[in-house]
Amino acid sequence: MTAVLPERSRTRAGSAAPDLLERLALAPASRTAVVAGGRELDFGELRAEAARIAARLAARGIGPESVVALCLPRGAELVTALIGTLTAGAAYLPVDPKLPAERRRYLVEDAGADLVVTAGADDEPPAAGVAHLPVAALTAPGPELPYAPVAVSGDTLAYVIYTSGSTGRPKGVEIGRAAASALLAELEGAAIAVTEGGRVGWNASPSFDASVQQWVRLCRGDTLVMIDDETRADPALLAALIDDEALTDLDITPAHADPLLDLLSADGGPRPLTLLIGGEALTPALWSRLAGLGERGVLRTVNLYGPTECTVDATAGWVEGAGAPHIGSVLPGLRMRVLDERLNPVAEGGSGELYLAGPRVGRGYRGRPTLTAERFVADASAEADGGRMYRTGDRVRLLPGGRLAYLGRADGQVKLRGHRIELPEIEAAVAACPGVAEAAVVLREDVHGAPGLVAYYRAAAQVTQAALRERLAAELPGYMVPAAFVALDRFPVTVGGKVDRAALPAPAPADAPGPAPDPAGDVTASQALIAGVWAAVLGAARVGPDDNFFKLGGHSLLAIKLVSRVRAELGVRLPVKAVYANPRLRDLAAHLDTLVAAAASQDS
Repeated sequence: MTAVLPERSRTRAGSAAPDLLERLALAPASRTAVVAGGRELDFGELRAEAARIAARLAARGIGPESVVALCLPRGAELVTALIGTLTAGAAYLPVDPKLPAERRRYLVEDAGADLVVTAGADDEPPAAGVAHLPVAALTAPGPELPYAPVAVSGDTLAYVIYTSGSTGRPKGVEIGRAAASALLAELEGAAIAVTEGGRVGWNASPSFDASVQQWVRLCRGDTLVMIDDETRADPALLAALIDDEALTDLDITPAHADPLLDLLSADGGPRPLTLLIGGEALTPALWSRLAGLGERGVLRTVNLYGPTECTVDATAGWVEGAGAPHIGSVLPGLRMRVLDERLNPVAEGGSGELYLAGPRVGRGYRGRPTLTAERFVADASAEADGGRMYRTGDRVRLLPGGRLAYLGRADGQVKLRGHRIELPEIEAAVAACPGVAEAAVVLREDVHGAPGLVAYYRAAAQVTQAALRERLAAELPGYMVPAAFVALDRFPVTVGGKVDRAALPAPAPADAPGPAPDPAGDVTASQALIAGVWAAVLGAARVGPDDNFFKLGGHSLLAIKLVSRVRAELGVRLPVKAVYANPRLRDLAAHLDTLVAAAASQDS
């Protein structure tokens, strides 16, 4: 299958795109707008509920430049609250309710949110002193308030999304309404969003900018299918949902795409499915595999790249043919410049830092004028768009035809399983732990070649790795908690006196303090089986019945590998959520015994 980005259909760079809500108003009222669990909303219901929310927000003084924090789980209420906030002319701030309490408080307070919307009346608000309402108070039928649409401009704030920060604290990126509208127009113009009445899976966390790529599709009349956390984590459930809901589009990271592909291609039949893949670099092996599935007509894949600061997607390239992976060419609403260290343009074949300019460049970092000035710099070649370009910090090589090859970062930022992480933020959190005198964090491959975070520390007083892990888990999102901790007597340094990260030792294989399971002793067969799988997946030398999968370095992708191996050996589907609910080996083995017994009773 060959797919191209047609020049003739592209949106002209710099041209104004219709406001998202203007387009949403044109969708047929009876068409399904949102599918979330057991609830469905058509466009008529969505618009009515959004108008009700907007009226109640306006009655509380919420309007343009106000920020409404949405501390809601993924579901229909999140969508209606988001659209209702935009309808009121305000901006939304996504706050994942699963984040540690300290992290949620920081996001709300740092953004200066005017209101927090929570799932229930009894939910504790993320920050004291900030008004909060349960979502039911905004959506419940009742006395209707008069609502007059408010005037907004293209630069009016649409959303604030926080990214990891190099200073030790996350920073909020401000994006205007015109930029979000232009993103949708460019996805259409580049033949990425093409299916009339498409069915788009909302897979990304609302706290990450990839989610914007999905909800804007709602505004062109597509159906938005919310993917719950259990389904997101389980390739078998996700593959089933793709079929059951007849998805036409699914965003996914390379790390999560790989285990899904076997299930998608199992029957070899054609699927009208487009994978929008991004968040981290594609490996040559995965590129080749995706290209092969495209040639067979199983699916089509577009590789997308873009920083949050430039409204999600900046470049796009279809995954097809042999050769090295690339991130495609710049989308029409942005202009790219590849500059060397002296800010001179590089020639074709040369490498340098990628700068992006144009109407989709964000307003800057909320409440951080100095950092904004450092990253959003003057553009001498600018057109009528404010004269700024964004320094991405990404190194690229300029390929023939304007395509780009991604080479990596020029600073301490990394991508891990689709998450953008500033290593200095984690280092600051480790260094702030009681008993720690010095800390460094690196991204390195484990024994299986999978990347993971490793924290190195020098202790000034007695400190245990368990205490460090517990402290960080209470402050940082799960994906930012290191998988391994290494205590050092001293840090290796370069001749310049800085930490020599290349000389930091590899962590030793996980070695549980307890005895390894012995099938001939007081260990059940399922415990022995789980222990063997854990040892293989985690690269652990010894695994005991009381060991915790995640404390041995397990994470979401390793949990997927774990349940896949169990399924292959026993023919029993062990849900990924069971690993999270039963992280201790003996508990997971007991749960597995229950599943095996249930399967046997059904067969008899």
